[in-house]
Amino acid sequence: MDFDLDAAGFSGVLLTGGTAARMDGIDKSSLELGGRTLLEIGLDAFLDADEVVVVGPPTVPTTRPVTFTREDPPFGGPVAGLLTGVDALLRPSRLIGVLAVDMPHVSAGTFRRLRAACSGRDGALLVDETGRRQLCGVLDATSLARVRPGLERQHNMALRALLADLDLAELPGIGDEPRDIDTWADLRDHDA
Repeated sequence: MDFDLDAAGFSGVLLTGGTAARMDGIDKSSLELGGRTLLEIGLDAFLDADEVVVVGPPTVPTTRPVTFTREDPPFGGPVAGLLTGVDALLRPSRLIGVLAVDMPHVSAGTFRRLRAACSGRDGALLVDETGRRQLCGVLDATSLARVRPGLERQHNMALRALLADLDLAELPGIGDEPRDIDTWADLRDHDA
């Protein structure tokens, strides 16, 4: 896939620091599918991003330069992770992509569709076949800053609460894009 030269001002935040409670606390970013780590697969989805921040422990080497950071204290949930990632960006961005590392079917093409869907809106989120929002989307940086809570409210805040006042497009996933890996059975099914 070629680079999207019109994607200037797009940065990515890859969330890798979850507890993986249903998978015995394993570092999901180091799990492999087809001989590649979920971290590398997630970084591929940000092919068009000017820069990528990985929010989680720097446990796996990467083939692409990234900034690793961690919310303080760790395990603060997706809102704390997203906002910590935004704060770690080296330069301002117009659009922020966010992705959970356990969604291996999200691609650069997914983020291109999300960027197109958020035109004239505050952002766009990927949804599954039931309409449930996934931890994959593109947000306008100015809109995100407008709804950003203080530091004391970020930890354990639900993402839907953060985004409740934003005008978001919902983009239906294609094929397996919305599938994630929450359990060992999910990993086995993806590997199959």
